[in-house]
Amino acid sequence: MIFDAVRNNKRVVQVFLALITLPFAFWGVDSYVRDSGAGTDLASVGDSKITMQQFDQAWRVQQDRLRQALGANFDAAAVNTPEARSAVLNALVDQRLLLLEASKGRLVASDDALREVISKIPALQEDGQFSMTRYQAALAAQGMSQPQFEAQLRQDLTLQQLVAAIGETAIIASGVTDEMLRIQAEERQVAELRFAPEKFAGQVKIDSAAVEKYYDENKKRFEIPEQAKAEYVVLSLEALMDKLAVSDAEVSAWYESHKDRYQRAEERRASHILILVDADQNEETAKAKADGILKELRESPDRFAALAKQHSQDPGSAQKGGDLGFFGRGMMVKPFEETVFKLQEGEISGVVRSDFGFHIIQLTGSKAGAQRALAEVRSELEDELKRQTASRQFAEAAEAFSNMVYEQPDSLAPVVEKFDLTIRHSGWLPRDPSPQALASLGELGNEKLLTALFSADSLKNKRNTEAIEVAPNVLLSARVAEYQAASTRPLAEVRGDIEATLKAQEAAALARQAGEAKLSALQQAGSESKADADWGPVTSVSRLERQQLPVAALQAIFRANVEKLPTYVGAQAADGTYLLYQISKVGQPAVVDEKRREALQSEYSTILGQEDFAAYLAGLRSRYKIDINQSALDSKQR
Repeated sequence: MIFDAVRNNKRVVQVFLALITLPFAFWGVDSYVRDSGAGTDLASVGDSKITMQQFDQAWRVQQDRLRQALGANFDAAAVNTPEARSAVLNALVDQRLLLLEASKGRLVASDDALREVISKIPALQEDGQFSMTRYQAALAAQGMSQPQFEAQLRQDLTLQQLVAAIGETAIIASGVTDEMLRIQAEERQVAELRFAPEKFAGQVKIDSAAVEKYYDENKKRFEIPEQAKAEYVVLSLEALMDKLAVSDAEVSAWYESHKDRYQRAEERRASHILILVDADQNEETAKAKADGILKELRESPDRFAALAKQHSQDPGSAQKGGDLGFFGRGMMVKPFEETVFKLQEGEISGVVRSDFGFHIIQLTGSKAGAQRALAEVRSELEDELKRQTASRQFAEAAEAFSNMVYEQPDSLAPVVEKFDLTIRHSGWLPRDPSPQALASLGELGNEKLLTALFSADSLKNKRNTEAIEVAPNVLLSARVAEYQAASTRPLAEVRGDIEATLKAQEAAALARQAGEAKLSALQQAGSESKADADWGPVTSVSRLERQQLPVAALQAIFRANVEKLPTYVGAQAADGTYLLYQISKVGQPAVVDEKRREALQSEYSTILGQEDFAAYLAGLRSRYKIDINQSALDSKQR
């Protein structure tokens, strides 16, 4: 069934559905409960349009994913590139193609699949069980109705069904797997002879002319980029929240006027025995089996758990004695739910027919619906009230802040005084940092901010930058406190570094020269006693067990012609050491690792599945007319 693909988290689904897979598995219900609305068309797929608002929503989802993955190193500006925007839009096009195909094929996720997935969302669980109260509160917090959310989720489950049908059906012949395993597991016994650069360092002499030549030819390596120190101020919603206090009266009043949001729905706990009706078991046979089990239970009600383990065909609950845990209304198929909510605790039902088959149900527990106490929800109420007030204050303050830093550009003191801010001071900031350096600058790691800070007006006149949103609800304005133009470090300052570099290069060249001479002599002689050289111990290496050998060495060993042994190969490591190897024996391990065989077959199946799916998408793109509004995508400012 469709939810099996979701629950098992198949790799092919993960690879191809970056925007289609279930986002709540990573960041909660929020990504599902933002309505895309309507707006300017950014692309069209056949007669179906992709609007700017739909792109914005997908972009936010992608940003959320990166923010969670990168943590403190995340910077929105650094990942806001034309390539990233095109990738998101192309993913939306692929998603739309799949939706159109699913619609043609009348694919749809069932109500039961929908309930199964929703019940497993961690954010909607309480004590490990689905909570209808949390579900309703989460949707209410996002301003979305239950039907809206479930329609979006049903679409995503349907897409996963289509993807799984294509991407998870690759079949790999066992002979292919065996051959790949043979290649990977092949062992070669080698001894190593090392020619370390350090042994040749004493032979290296570096003169001043060589140093000067290297300096002249590599001046870019010694450049000090243009940089500046800044003083800056930050206006943020979070800072405004920290300054707020909420009175007990305000909390109580809010609680009383919103009590409906803090209801705990009635829940029941039940166990069941399920006898499936499917291709292997018709309805009459299944009903007869269920009736027989019910007869046993009427005689021995205390054997319910034992009989569930013995007879139930629900793999999720059978080994737990049929226990389904607590659940609320709307989470089970209708006949099952209606029966459960009519039973008394400990009572066993008759045989109940559902879409799955025949159930025998025992009610094992119940939780009455109840109002959550004020004490229980006080902290979240206080946060909500503070955020509401801070949001209003921030909206008002943001405009005034932006105007003041622009209208009084010669100092940050006015905004510091008006908004009770603190002037902060940066270290040296480069004008054009690498993505890694940009990420390390924290709140100052914003391309738009750095561009403003290094503008001619800012550098020459020491004026404030405009107020720049460096994060959601975070405004920052800066001014240059100290400036250093781009320059080149003088030769005298870097002479020692250049000499060390040249010595290392020359020593590595001498090591390679000596190693290659030895290799040539060995290859011409055909064989050599180990006594003739300082060989290391013989070890077995394979493509799977590389024994910490450098990549270049491993490649040389397995490229070698081993028809006649011993044979010799050489390679230079990254540190300049020349490595010489004597290959004395080739073989296969005595025992084949079955787990490795299974893993290899799975990996290869995944690769073929990816290729099949890519070909399927390419076919869809050729069948549908796709138009991209590139100018709108390029001009969209973020």
